[in-house]
Amino acid sequence: MSRSSRLAILALLASAGGCSDRTDSGPTGPADTAAVRVFPGPPGHGNPAAERAAQERLARRVALALADSSFRAYVKQSLDGSTVLEHKLPFQRWLRATDRRALRTLAHATSEGEAVVEADLASAPALEFYLPVPAHRAAWHGGEDILVATEREDHESPVAFDIRGHRHRLSPDAPPATPVLAVVPAETDFDAPAPVANLLPGPGEGGGGGGGGSLPPTPPTGLYMTYSHFVQDFEGWLKGSPEFEIHVMGQAGASDSLTSYQCAGEHAASAYAFDQNGLDWSGSVLLFTQVQLNAYKAAHPGQNVRIIAIEDDDGACQIRLDGDRFKAFQNALQSSLGVLTGGKDTTSGLSKTYRRANALQKILRAAYSFLTSQDDLIGNAVEDVVANEFHAGSNWVVRGENNVTNGWLKLEMR
Repeated sequence: MSRSSRLAILALLASAGGCSDRTDSGPTGPADTAAVRVFPGPPGHGNPAAERAAQERLARRVALALADSSFRAYVKQSLDGSTVLEHKLPFQRWLRATDRRALRTLAHATSEGEAVVEADLASAPALEFYLPVPAHRAAWHGGEDILVATEREDHESPVAFDIRGHRHRLSPDAPPATPVLAVVPAETDFDAPAPVANLLPGPGEGGGGGGGGSLPPTPPTGLYMTYSHFVQDFEGWLKGSPEFEIHVMGQAGASDSLTSYQCAGEHAASAYAFDQNGLDWSGSVLLFTQVQLNAYKAAHPGQNVRIIAIEDDDGACQIRLDGDRFKAFQNALQSSLGVLTGGKDTTSGLSKTYRRANALQKILRAAYSFLTSQDDLIGNAVEDVVANEFHAGSNWVVRGENNVTNGWLKLEMR
């Protein structure tokens, strides 16, 4: 290693160490034991230690700036004025808005130049800024009783700063009594909060990204979900409400891989949209139209689809899972339950039903390595008769890793 390289590494470590200075009374939660993983970002990102350090420095600057009552009032006004779910703000964009008022305040709070703050904004992934706990949103009126917290991975112990810049560790399991502002990797697409529904892939595409379109005003015939229950919310408290998604996955082109053909979730369009914030949900949400089912069968004779449930952490309706982990999960599922872990529409008498079917593909077409920030894999839906497990009001069971039951659904053709 060259001398210049060693000096660069030492400078980076010194910078990170300064951010983690524990001059306060000590941690308020368990020590950080989470593995560092890279958050997907634009070109230039990829150093997890540098990104984590930049996030912490930004959170600390916000906390120090909040010692100023006028800045606290500005933050409260900005959050209250957000029309995005949970009153979220796009952090980088908000700092630069209104003649860069917030960015200049952060730089002044630590006696740094604006270029130093900008460098950390460039090093960090896209971030969002909000009060993730509903009780905190109701309780905070712009006073000094506020912490600013950040985390890289869901369920790790958040790092928090008070308005004096003291660093604390918070519990990953429950929020503190003091209101907490989160500066965390963005889960929200602030430019398109309700993306156009993905239909079948366009010519030459493997799936998921093309063929967008709008639904007619009358709900189309197809596969619907009318009830869902999950055994936990799969979301750390600093990330706010869970973002449950149901993906219809099928063969990618003529390959042996899977791709998502349709996503139903909070940020999906029209009849594909449903927002489940608790463990139970009931209603009517479209998963796949009859037109989509017919087109899929015509393009992929003899192939069937899988229903996959995830809790989305980064990027609405974009599956981010480690490919090796997903393949091992599917292999274990098939070893336990056999090959009938997919589904297809079937005519029984005069009515159509959605029944168990052979599902061959087990590999993700576009997967993230184990080093990337990932969604929570809730599981693969299998018909209750295949799982030999039955729950009132449902007919499909969601089996997760290690063949654990993570929920159950009611699926029906309409």
